[in-house]
Amino acid sequence: MVMLNTFAPPQADTKQQQYNVLLQQIRDIVYNEEDLVANLSNIAAILHQGMSFSWTGFYFAKEDELLLGPFQGPAAKTRIQKDEGVCGTAFTQECTVMVEDVEEYAGYISLNDYDKSEIAIPAYQRGEVMLILNINSHHFHNFTEVDKRNLQQVMHLIEEVL
Repeated sequence: MVMLNTFAPPQADTKQQQYNVLLQQIRDIVYNEEDLVANLSNIAAILHQGMSFSWTGFYFAKEDELLLGPFQGPAAKTRIQKDEGVCGTAFTQECTVMVEDVEEYAGYISLNDYDKSEIAIPAYQRGEVMLILNINSHHFHNFTEVDKRNLQQVMHLIEEVL
């Protein structure tokens, strides 16, 4: 019988402690599996369950648009154009975009009424954006500098294997 190595959400006192556990789990995945889609699928699941986000997933940069990749949560928009929504802005501006209240964000792509905040983080290959990690939350002001720093670290781990 083959056992799947599952990852339990961390039981920690602080958000940083939660991320420390998750980052170790993600390192273990990235350094022990070379298939990018398999890794992204597991990373999305670990982050989604570990931090109780409402939507967690990746978009691949394909020319002038983003194409939906592995994710956890409800169905999502399959293609996002440059400058469209939070992901498109992160793609065009080549930087992390944190939105505390999506209702106040011009051009926000609404897929449901429950999402209140969002963060999008790019990963680079040879200086070009290749991938966007996108995360939504049902809570206003959910994302902090702790999230930003740790999620950027996740993307740096992914960049090592792109």
